[in-house]
Amino acid sequence: MSARTSKPHEIVERALELSRADGCVVIADEQSTANLRWAGNTLTTNGVTRGRTLTVIATVDGREGTSSGVVSRSAVTADELEPLVRAAEAAARGAGPAEDGRPLVTGVPESPDFTDAPAETSSSVFADFAPALGEAFARARAGGRELYGFANHELASSYLGTSTGLRLRHDQPNGTLEVNAKSPDRTRSAWAGRSTRDFKDVDPAAMDAELAVRLGWAERRVELPAGRYETLLPPTAVADLLIYQMWSAAARDAAEGRTVFSKPGGGTRIGERLSELPLTLRSDPNEPGLESAPFVLAHSSGDDASVFDNGLPLKGTDWIREGELRHLSTTRHSAGLTGLPVTPTIGNLVLDGGEDRSLEEMVAATGRGLLLTCLWYIREVDPATLLLTGLTRDGVYLVEDGEVVGEVNNFRFNESPVGLLGRATEAGRTEKTLPREWSDWFTRAAMPALRVPDFNMSSVSQGV
Repeated sequence: MSARTSKPHEIVERALELSRADGCVVIADEQSTANLRWAGNTLTTNGVTRGRTLTVIATVDGREGTSSGVVSRSAVTADELEPLVRAAEAAARGAGPAEDGRPLVTGVPESPDFTDAPAETSSSVFADFAPALGEAFARARAGGRELYGFANHELASSYLGTSTGLRLRHDQPNGTLEVNAKSPDRTRSAWAGRSTRDFKDVDPAAMDAELAVRLGWAERRVELPAGRYETLLPPTAVADLLIYQMWSAAARDAAEGRTVFSKPGGGTRIGERLSELPLTLRSDPNEPGLESAPFVLAHSSGDDASVFDNGLPLKGTDWIREGELRHLSTTRHSAGLTGLPVTPTIGNLVLDGGEDRSLEEMVAATGRGLLLTCLWYIREVDPATLLLTGLTRDGVYLVEDGEVVGEVNNFRFNESPVGLLGRATEAGRTEKTLPREWSDWFTRAAMPALRVPDFNMSSVSQGV
């Protein structure tokens, strides 16, 4: 058998056959990508790549508990398959009891397409997008703008097999589009991004028109000092902040007093009101347009994931409902420790505010404030409050009497997303968005714009 030419499900079955461990989980991830890149209104590169990664998780039962060993490798050949399985078994035997050890999941119906060939993308995904992009280049050139950016489409087929009989498969399309427009002298820059499953719902002409407006705003420059400003956070910025919040929302960490979701004196803040607005933060593997794996796919164990939970079915979860904290992420192990329900993380995030006002309408209702484009270089300062710091980028604009009157300097900010939810006075229309900072790791998000009356711009930044 050639691992390069055999189907992924055959690799999974063969690895399970080779296993001598008490339990075994095998995940084969088949990935294909297609991309376009452009600079100065000219397409520069395009290409298609394919790859396969195999993860073997061996579990060994001992007198003191079950241990686990995890080994992942790419481009595994037939000759390398047995050594990979043996390496995982050796890692399990040398690891000692796993704290999150649980019996492997059973009883999940087999995916009907488990034995089918993996889904693959190709350059044809850009069949309609590429000509539209060319037309956008022409309009930008005529308008004195230069467009830079890239489009990337990925299809990942994941095959999960276990010694307890699970045979599951999930196909995950993922597309990102980022466009920067610059003035010919490079003194002005504006950014726009989109997340898409198939590039059928993105419009390069509309993005270029949006960027042209922003470059026009930047023709007037206003210098502002650091301070607290009423600020409109667009959906992409809200997504970046709340994704970091989600990554920091493990129930065990909260129960042990280490996070912003820890209750003083012990326990968690579940049940507390975090926002006076009727905000609902949720995840659902079946969310239209943001569909993600309907079962746990864990390549390693951590605060919010356990390899022993592989294959566990996922369902929609409200993390915050109508402003009240309802759930924190748990594995079967951490749920047992905390007494909370089993609520694993899910591959998308949606914030609903119950309103339908567009960002443009929110600008029109602003007396004086700032309109952001996006955030970047976000880092944690204090886990106890989830205080984050980062920079604004590619356009901060001054709004006066309902109109954008110019571009201001960039800032460094210091804010906690939990604090922002508590202080936000308005949420706009929820829409699909691309989280710019985290787009390499997390793209399936839908967010509203938020109005924050006192966003903390802690210092002036020279960032662009």
